[in-house]
Amino acid sequence: MVQLVGSLRKELADSLSSCKVLVVGAGGIGCELLKNLVLTGFKNIDVIDLDTIDVSNLNRQFLFQKKHVGKSKAQVAKESALQFCPSANITAYHDSIMNPDYNVEFFRKFMLVMNALDNRAARNHVNRMCLAADIPLIESGTAGYLGQVTVIKKGMTECYECQPKPAQKTFPGCTIRNTPSEPIHCIVWAKYLFNQLFGEEDADQEVSPDTADPEAAWNPEDTAARATASEQDGDIRRVSTKEWARSTGYDPVKLFNKLFKDDIMYLLTMDKLWKKRKAPAPLDWQQLENSAHPQEESPVTSGLKDQQVLDVWGYCRLFRHSVETLRTQLQEKGEGAELVWDKDDPPAMDFVTAAANLRMNIFSMNMKSRFDVKSMAGNIIPAIATTNAVIAGLIVLEGLKILSGELESCRTIFLNKCPNLRKKLLVPCILDKPSPNCYVCASKPEVTVKVNVQKTTVLCLQDKILKERFGMVAPDVQIEDGKGTILISSEEGETETNNNKFLSDFGIRNGSRLQSDDFLQDYTLLINVLHTEELERDVEFEVVGEAPDKAPPPQTNQEEVNSITNGNKDSAQPSTSSKAAADDDDIMIVDSDEEVGAPSSSAAPPTATKRKHQEDSETGETSTKRPRTDQSAADNDDDDDIIALD
Repeated sequence: MVQLVGSLRKELADSLSSCKVLVVGAGGIGCELLKNLVLTGFKNIDVIDLDTIDVSNLNRQFLFQKKHVGKSKAQVAKESALQFCPSANITAYHDSIMNPDYNVEFFRKFMLVMNALDNRAARNHVNRMCLAADIPLIESGTAGYLGQVTVIKKGMTECYECQPKPAQKTFPGCTIRNTPSEPIHCIVWAKYLFNQLFGEEDADQEVSPDTADPEAAWNPEDTAARATASEQDGDIRRVSTKEWARSTGYDPVKLFNKLFKDDIMYLLTMDKLWKKRKAPAPLDWQQLENSAHPQEESPVTSGLKDQQVLDVWGYCRLFRHSVETLRTQLQEKGEGAELVWDKDDPPAMDFVTAAANLRMNIFSMNMKSRFDVKSMAGNIIPAIATTNAVIAGLIVLEGLKILSGELESCRTIFLNKCPNLRKKLLVPCILDKPSPNCYVCASKPEVTVKVNVQKTTVLCLQDKILKERFGMVAPDVQIEDGKGTILISSEEGETETNNNKFLSDFGIRNGSRLQSDDFLQDYTLLINVLHTEELERDVEFEVVGEAPDKAPPPQTNQEEVNSITNGNKDSAQPSTSSKAAADDDDIMIVDSDEEVGAPSSSAAPPTATKRKHQEDSETGETSTKRPRTDQSAADNDDDDDIIALD
């Protein structure tokens, strides 16, 4: 007769009380998971999260209360979970999982690792650490009503990086600066403008008209118009936007006329841009003020304040007020200070809302409410507490299978928004085998990268290719040239003099091979260099066998809003779109006594990341270049509001 301890077999219950598990992330999923673990009987738990508690967390992260705002998520989650089971031994780390202190030996202390993360960089890193330590990993994610849980085991299943993830959605710089056609383009522009005026300037995030736009090549007869435009804005473009703004004392009216009148008039002189498009209509502060009645307020519509759309003058006044407030904040911080844009900072959000809507009006787009702008600017996807709870429960169930020695019965499980034809919300699929071509878990990881060796710097190789694209944290690179030339060293100061040199300066040419090692991740990658001079504009490199790193075809405005507002951040991207989520007839039908193989593109639930060759929806990263990952905050579970499902 089988002995039971509660609802578990005695052997399994004993295993739970003795095994040690690691929970990475203490946000929406992490809180539910930690509570489930202690109530199930797990006694030895380590939990790590870099984030602190925000008011916006409290509607679904139920281990936190208002009194905890500003405190460490990991520490408060530990204290709250211990109230459910005081005998549990929980260790909390207020830190990033990508800190070198958490090396392979650290991971080997655990029998099981459970991810409750919200970004791709940290997921990639934990995936590699678990592979190096040969520890089972349970990966999870949610996006609105959609969710997914899967198990990763070295040599037995696909790893997190076996299937290529859709590229972050990007927008060409000339589209952002010259020819926006969707609200998201204007919102990206407004966020860049905030940094240009008040934050850290970035040359790649310029907001002034792009005179190098190939579509706007000047005609000889345009010379007079171009000269006129140059006279109108004087020396504005000869200094940085921030320097010019400071010289005006951050005068809101001067800023307004420069951004929404002078720059637009300059764009109008680039007449080739407007042969097949509707030309923009400049705004003039004085004219708008004269046409507005004294003390006139924008018309109030029904609904919440943040969901109301103001008129043009209403956004003019909001622009003025936000600039004045941000100017005061800068002055209070002192000379040389910079502000950081935050979707939860009212003046910063007001500025982006006003600037984006004024630009939308100029380019004949329907303006958006503050709520909609915040959703797109902050990459917010509404978080559903019930979804997090279901996914956390599934994580524990898969963990029990692993600890019972039944790894072959583990499944990838998809949570759908609506029941399929068999009235099922949960769809289990058999775990796929490792991909022989994976550049992470293959026996000899190897990739071919197409670059122009005469234009690609060592710093670009390190930051854009190795760290951003291939997820390394501290790479060391050696040229396989018979001499073992060290190109990049993870030791500070050793190879920094190489940073601004081109690859060709080191004899790297077509057919060269580079060996890149990340000792923290116990990971080695061989890189075959394919020299080319034919990369597309704004594309710095291509990984052979993948699509070029460029912007996908544009969506319609409504699709853009739907895909963002109904979908972690960064970088962990949702595999869902408004269309896919509605196509329930395409969902694989699974009976309780029937299991299926890896889902295909026509059969899998809309959240399936295993679907081959399927386009992803809007990812939420609105950038004219591949977004950088802040490794110091890589495991922040920022409210789980933000694209959490990969």
